Amino acid sequence: MAISSIEWTEMTWNPTTGCTKISSGCKNCYAEIMTRRLIAMGQKKYAAGFNKIVTHHNTLLVPYKWKTSKMIFVNSMSDLFHKDVPINFIKQVFKVMNENPQHIFQILTKRAKRLFELHEKLNWTDNIWMGVTIENKDVIDRLEYLRKINAKIKFISLEPLLDSLGKLNLSKVDWVIVGGESGFNSRLINSEWVKDIKEQCKQKNIPFFFKQWGGKNKKAAGRLLNGKIYSEMPKCFSSQFS
Repeated sequence: MAISSIEWTEMTWNPTTGCTKISSGCKNCYAEIMTRRLIAMGQKKYAAGFNKIVTHHNTLLVPYKWKTSKMIFVNSMSDLFHKDVPINFIKQVFKVMNENPQHIFQILTKRAKRLFELHEKLNWTDNIWMGVTIENKDVIDRLEYLRKINAKIKFISLEPLLDSLGKLNLSKVDWVIVGGESGFNSRLINSEWVKDIKEQCKQKNIPFFFKQWGGKNKKAAGRLLNGKIYSEMPKCFSSQFS
């Protein structure tokens, strides 16, 4: 587990590593780039490389060591619902989250169909927030799968936002995150796309979190939208992020 620079969380926890690309949002994958760096640094956990899923049973014990409440992004370097992650291991990850109610665990997946197929086999305690990534209209069906699962808090991460998403069905969505792609080969985000999503969230009274404009220098681009920083969190949650 490590302290995270991701604006909408505090810590990262990676019980699995590795992934494979499935849609256009994966083109400039941060986890792939970071995996190469970690291998170069001699990090044994990532020695298998990015394209191989590895489950790390010893990592399951880490959240028990944190007694004070943490907000934890699960699998920032992988996808818990990848087809190569066994259901029994997913259940072990959920058991850890179930047994640590002092923490909030945030899970993001692009494998929304498998999430839906497995969701009734998992114990969705209130401290587990489940989200799907949607980068363009081609993968909007991920939202439909998310809407049907048993998680109390359901959210969508529109990052990297690569196109206008048009009118979104935000029923049963508790939180919306928007962000542009960052890095040397990043694709541009249009401010009108962001403003449109912000307005839809406002109309539905859904918390809106604008993470970044991105680009080659994301720090310089910042995260101001209409001269304001939007760091809204789900209504059930009150913290320094609000």
